[in-house]
Amino acid sequence: MDKQRLLKKYFGHSAFRGGQEALIDAILQGRDVLGVMPTGGGKSVCYQLPALMLPRLTLVISPLISLMKDQVAALTEAGIPAAFINSSLAPEELRSVYARASKGAYRLLYAAPERLESESFLSLCTRLGVSLVAVDEAHCISQWGQDFRPSYLKIASFIAALPARPIVAAFTATATQQVRADIIEHLRLKDPLCSVAGFDRPNLYFDVQRPTNKLASVLSLVLEREGRSGIVYCATRANVERVCDFLCDHGIAATRYHAGLPEEERRADQDDFRFDRKTVMVATNAFGMGIDKSNVSFVIHYNMPKSLESYYQEAGRAGRDGSLADCILLFSPGDVSTAEFLIKNGGNEDLAPDVREQVRSADFARLRSMTDYCKTSECLRGFILDYFGQSHPESCGFCGNCKGTLRLRDVTVPSQMVLSCVYRVYEKLGYFVGKTLVLRTLRGSKDKRVLELGLDTLSTYNLMSTKRQELNALCDFLEREGYLRVDPERRTLEPGKYARDVLFKGKQVLMPVREPEHTEAPASKNRTKTKTAAEKAPADDLFSCLRQTRMEIAQRENVPAYIVCSNSTLTDMAEKAPETLDALLEVSGIGEVKACRYGEDFLKAIRNYKQGKA
Repeated sequence: MDKQRLLKKYFGHSAFRGGQEALIDAILQGRDVLGVMPTGGGKSVCYQLPALMLPRLTLVISPLISLMKDQVAALTEAGIPAAFINSSLAPEELRSVYARASKGAYRLLYAAPERLESESFLSLCTRLGVSLVAVDEAHCISQWGQDFRPSYLKIASFIAALPARPIVAAFTATATQQVRADIIEHLRLKDPLCSVAGFDRPNLYFDVQRPTNKLASVLSLVLEREGRSGIVYCATRANVERVCDFLCDHGIAATRYHAGLPEEERRADQDDFRFDRKTVMVATNAFGMGIDKSNVSFVIHYNMPKSLESYYQEAGRAGRDGSLADCILLFSPGDVSTAEFLIKNGGNEDLAPDVREQVRSADFARLRSMTDYCKTSECLRGFILDYFGQSHPESCGFCGNCKGTLRLRDVTVPSQMVLSCVYRVYEKLGYFVGKTLVLRTLRGSKDKRVLELGLDTLSTYNLMSTKRQELNALCDFLEREGYLRVDPERRTLEPGKYARDVLFKGKQVLMPVREPEHTEAPASKNRTKTKTAAEKAPADDLFSCLRQTRMEIAQRENVPAYIVCSNSTLTDMAEKAPETLDALLEVSGIGEVKACRYGEDFLKAIRNYKQGKA
């Protein structure tokens, strides 16, 4: 069976998406590949479809148990025999998978990189023969990547130990040029086809907000999206617990995920989210790569991540089925300190000291880019695409900065006050101090440290009554424009190269101020909802009927609803309203297997809907 026929039969698509066909053709021709495709861009099909056409087993190396489970469940539902081998399997389950694999029962076998050290696993793969090794989340192999995992460095040795070298295919959603070079080197790819499909996710709405009360803000945002599936990412376990408890106390069906929970509890919480028993998952980045849930309609970051790579990957968990989705980051200056602490105490103890320092230095460089994203007044989508080296229009028209109204405010006088205080502190102490002390001096704080250093005697003490949040935003702007600088090592606030122009040459300072389209809604049932991207998704009566039918099928089959079919498939089905199995096959995402398995259920729902409307 040719690739087009297989694509329709098993995956329900009539045409390949951008970049897929070239990668698939290269694999089928026996060539190594490196595919860089955005989250939700269809990376999995690039190795799952060839697996149906290659003579022997396709081995998929995947980093997280949850990711394996989701992919294997989706393949099984599509009629493709697949299994996974990982630590979640009981001994008898593991023996069963080994036994079935030995008989050639599977086209795809998923395993964690740690499994490659097992002699029994190597023996199994040797006996079966491996046509293709697909490495998912391949950026984990690079020390310059945001999720470096030393276990990924063992992949090349495992491949070399096989009797015949298989085709090697590497896939990732976020990889700079340096990371791509590392992937090729460490996996020993031979003359690979390198395909970068682009990083843009036009269905995602990006926004950065600076709420005075993050808990109230995240509650408001979740309530606005009531009933929709979403993820709230937090930087620490403590924040996960705090946010989850707060949401639950206010009637939100929320659950949690972090590495400090017992494995059984994590698994149960994750299943609650996968099966839509709980609509909101509050999690650390341990949940980052481990979710393949297609109907996530919003991702909220309670804290700023450590890198744009991490942020884009986590935000990209929304809208995987192509539906409109919201990605909102709640920023506060304290997030930077938290991220710095996590980098400094990030482990990697098994690395050589010089390599560990290189990794840490790269982490801090990525953090600076992430911080700049949170502070920019320019197009947020454009900022991300610039980072990954992709061209783009000046304005996307679909992010918080582009949709909000920007006006220029004259901040010359307050800028002079801030810069003057920086100079006065230096004249008093003989050294520069951090931003916090400068701002406390300007606002007339009675802080112990301010008084001990005698900063309350300066002419700039208590010079400004500006709210702390507004003063922080002004300093961020002055730093971004070169009027101030923060020493990267000492974290001290110092005059920038243009500081004297403002203080002594009368240079006017104009700061773009955003008047956001979105305002925080009160956390009450009588609130007026703000229009969000997710709310633009279809919500007509037929769509609702089909969604209910999907839920009934999912409960009957004991699989998550999004495994039966995605929201975008339901949308297309609602628009086309097919009345026959042949017409149902024209719906995007419905292949022959799913049409045979679930077709009558959906057709009956459509007939009942039309009869009720007649």
